[in-house]
Amino acid sequence: MAMNVLLVDDEAGIRKVVGITLTDMGYHVLEAASGDEALAAFERARPPVVLTDIRMPGMDGLELLRRIKTLSPETEVILVTGHGDLDMAVAGLKLDACDFIAKPVGPDVLEIALKRARDKIALRESLKSHTENLEGLVRQQAEQLVNLERECAVKGAVEGLTQLIGGVAGDVESGLGIFNGLPCLVSIQDRDQRIVSANQLYRERLGERVGQLGYTVYAGPAGSPAESPVGRTLATGQGQKSREGLFGPDETLVAMMVHTAPIRGVDGQVDLVLELAVDAGEVQRLQDELRASRQRYQQLFDEAPCFITVQDRHLRIQAANRRFRQEFGNRAGGLCYEAYCGTVRPCFGCPTLKTFEDGQPHQTELVVRGKDGEPVNVVVWTAPIRNEAGEIEGVMEMATDITELSRMQDHLASLGMLIASLSHGIKGLLTALDGGMYKVNAGFRTGDQQMVQAGWGKVTELVGRIKGMVLDILFYAKKRELQLRETEAVHLATQVAETVAPKADQLGVTFINEIDPDLGRFCVDTVVLSAALVNILENAVDACLEDHSKPTHEVVFRARPDASGVFFEIQDNGIGMQQDTLARLFSVFFSTKGSRGTGLGLFIAKKAVDQHGGRIGAVSEPGLGSSFRIWIPR
Repeated sequence: MAMNVLLVDDEAGIRKVVGITLTDMGYHVLEAASGDEALAAFERARPPVVLTDIRMPGMDGLELLRRIKTLSPETEVILVTGHGDLDMAVAGLKLDACDFIAKPVGPDVLEIALKRARDKIALRESLKSHTENLEGLVRQQAEQLVNLERECAVKGAVEGLTQLIGGVAGDVESGLGIFNGLPCLVSIQDRDQRIVSANQLYRERLGERVGQLGYTVYAGPAGSPAESPVGRTLATGQGQKSREGLFGPDETLVAMMVHTAPIRGVDGQVDLVLELAVDAGEVQRLQDELRASRQRYQQLFDEAPCFITVQDRHLRIQAANRRFRQEFGNRAGGLCYEAYCGTVRPCFGCPTLKTFEDGQPHQTELVVRGKDGEPVNVVVWTAPIRNEAGEIEGVMEMATDITELSRMQDHLASLGMLIASLSHGIKGLLTALDGGMYKVNAGFRTGDQQMVQAGWGKVTELVGRIKGMVLDILFYAKKRELQLRETEAVHLATQVAETVAPKADQLGVTFINEIDPDLGRFCVDTVVLSAALVNILENAVDACLEDHSKPTHEVVFRARPDASGVFFEIQDNGIGMQQDTLARLFSVFFSTKGSRGTGLGLFIAKKAVDQHGGRIGAVSEPGLGSSFRIWIPR
């Protein structure tokens, strides 16, 4: 059966195109033109996946996301965003959106997002099934344990029944009908150890022996009047318990667990003895089966590929499997939230507390910390553990590590933002390139050499920007190990300055070198570090060009040594930055250049410095300029 997908967009054309694509992929599409209409459709059909635009009149996509998650936390919501809506898309991810994709919606990107949604739904269903199976196994083992305890409690039951038997001792000739349903051999013997009455199973296994001596069925010493279980009871007045061998009618020997209990008359003397014999082989079989079941249960508990705990109403850990102990330490008796998060109060929306409240399984996603302090993303499922009266005695909590899955989601989200940013950036560059080429062609047609030079200069600049963009993308996409080699720091600094100085001079920005000649040597990847420094210097030149409040602008490039490393400083008197811009300066895909930037340059520069074990920071004042400081260890 096709999966339902609710498609929400205020533009009918987009709904039609995306709806056709979804239908071709095999989905059943429900459409809505607004947030209110979508909410009504969702309450009717409860589709597992919702695909919604963010910007819509009235209720926007984020508010729709909040309401859907309130009604059905397990529904996966995919946000559709235009360029410039990345902050809203990130806000959506914080509200537990499954993913977001950029407009225009391409079929490949849409298919990837929907597959991720299906995978999350399948993962939850698998975990739920696993939890229910484990809960069923717990109940099964508990029932077997109860049965064995009942079997082992025969002696206690016998003693409790002696008063009843004493009351009917005068009617024993009528037989032990009340014991015919018991799975053991029952007989009543008098003071001479003659069998007065026996239950049906006794007669089937040992024959009709009423009136005969009861001890004659035993092998060994128990086959004598004094050493038989009944004889010892008559001698001591106390019940007996022993393991004996009994002969059947065909002389086969069977091991039995024998229990006896005295039946006293009104004078307090032992008049009769009740004897019960249980097949020892059956008891041993049940014990072995229970032991094996316990071992299988413990193995399943320990080897399950997730973190499992059993908690009481105070969230104290009663039991934990091996995987949990390895990741979070031995926390038996400790509090769940202390083990997972190191906090002093339960997590917000704790699913275990919810299960104690309503008796239903619950699921949520959390970020916890292992004993090494590293964050671990987990999906948590809970299930109630009930006693025979149906009351909840504890809650079993299963947490599956989805850290790698979250990393993949983050990476795919980054790719989505990259695609959105590149599509607009490349479109702008190509449009500008068309303008430059038009100038070149027009100059050739009219013989205007000045127009040709101006157009060619524009083409050259744009080709350089396209080259830089492609190199940034390749650097970001490819995992590159540093190629470290020892080099003279002054040579690297000089090459960087010589690379940027011509561009600055051409654009009318004064470029000043203040490089200490005694920088010494350090071990770096010259290609990676040079690219990072050049990127920051070119940003400084661009910041000067953006500022129209000063008659002249300058960029200063300084390099000086210290005992353990080399300091670089890049200072400009350009447009400067606000504090909120500074806070996001090194974030991936954040750019102050609009469509002219990819948002990768400073992110890559910081990554390069971090790979070298260095530090990078920036200070800035709006209208005054900025200063970047980089330190690289030797």
